[in-house]
Amino acid sequence: MDAPGSMGARYRSRRWDWLRAAFPGLGEMSVVDLGGTAESWRRAPVRPARVHLVNLEKPPQDPPNWLRADHADACELPAEILAGGYDLVISNSVLEHVGGHARRRLFADAVHRLADRHWVQTPYRYFPVEPHWVCPGMQFLPPPAKVAVARHWPLVHTPPADRAEALRAVLEVELLSRTEMRAYFPHSRIVSERVAGLTKSLIAVKRA
Repeated sequence: MDAPGSMGARYRSRRWDWLRAAFPGLGEMSVVDLGGTAESWRRAPVRPARVHLVNLEKPPQDPPNWLRADHADACELPAEILAGGYDLVISNSVLEHVGGHARRRLFADAVHRLADRHWVQTPYRYFPVEPHWVCPGMQFLPPPAKVAVARHWPLVHTPPADRAEALRAVLEVELLSRTEMRAYFPHSRIVSERVAGLTKSLIAVKRA
């Protein structure tokens, strides 16, 4: 899914096209990316004037001068970041990982405070294939069955070391419905990313 030319890479390329169409001035914007990576921006077909990455992962070594990276929780952002004066908030495939309704609400509140514009993408709960394990219907299984899939499904990206690690992984993913996205982003347009006519992911887009 991550290799150049893969299905996942094609979806990401199409998403970039949509992002540029939604925000034609992206190249001149100051962007804060919640959960993004330096590598994804280095490969991006467009480079904003300034990109600020906020991630729980270790910041990259020697980032380019147009990119800043901070280790921080997007649901509990420090005042310095909240007051950053950004033009656009971007987040891809993060909201489903933050941990329950209360934390998703905090995440959405941060998005609204950071900028007047946003692009927040998350996989759709009712797409037939669970995207993290590429397994049909996995999201509807009880936790013990999810753990079994996570440990033995042949398309697992990184097999867990043991049952405890598999359990942590499956409990950290909660896919969202359209109703939930509308509740968190009531003034946004909820765009459907489709595959074979079925909604694969949802994108909350607010242009101003």
